Amino acid sequence: MSQLIGAAFGLDPDPISHAQDLGVKCFQIQAGDPQGWKKPEVDFAGGTKELASLIKEKKLTVYIHAAYVINVASTNNRIRIPSRKLLQQTVDLAKELNAQGVIVHAGHVTKDDDPNKGFDNWRKAAEQTEMHVPVLIENTAGGSHAMARTLENISNLWEFVNHTDIGFCLDTCHAWAAGIKLETIVKDIKKITKRIDLIHANGSRDEFDSSRDRHANFNDSILPKDLIGKVVSEAKSNVIIETSDDGIKNDIQYLKKMVS
Repeated sequence: MSQLIGAAFGLDPDPISHAQDLGVKCFQIQAGDPQGWKKPEVDFAGGTKELASLIKEKKLTVYIHAAYVINVASTNNRIRIPSRKLLQQTVDLAKELNAQGVIVHAGHVTKDDDPNKGFDNWRKAAEQTEMHVPVLIENTAGGSHAMARTLENISNLWEFVNHTDIGFCLDTCHAWAAGIKLETIVKDIKKITKRIDLIHANGSRDEFDSSRDRHANFNDSILPKDLIGKVVSEAKSNVIIETSDDGIKNDIQYLKKMVS
């Protein structure tokens, strides 16, 4: 199966047309307010069934990014329990769309928490979520108590979830911001997780190890675009680019050349 290069459309009311305009066969959408707790739904005039039908008809591949508020690692019941519910609802919606996966941030604990409690909360979530489609944990850019910022914490997290079907989404900007070397990151991550299911290929507006999550188009990126290309080439996973519309066509073309 060929490696697909696609784009993130956020809350796009017509992702099919957007994909056709960019010439991609793969895209990522949000389902509902990414900062809210309401049950996710697609922002498409024809509703979920029609969108699913069009995706199938046009042979497109779709991913859903779960709401940013989700934090199943939290030791706070008022955050963790609604997070699990919202994650399950997002997976259920993804099944209706025949999506290839749900991307979710790994979350964090507080400075007063034992990190192992956060890792174990992820274990419980992974075991209890009905994974109608793959759930892909995404590495994060900053946070001293984040579950998936450093290679060490990703390794610790995987000790708790590696017996489940949890997958991994590697974001190049996040890794760069977290101080992880992109020259060897594919090998380093696969040594831990045994898999990379999706790449978020993003440039960065900030220096290495900045802890700042500010995406940039490749030609404007402090993170060298050849390193992004190297990660994409080595991972051999599908790719979603989450950069500005102003330069995303150039970003797509660059990566298509890298994998051709």
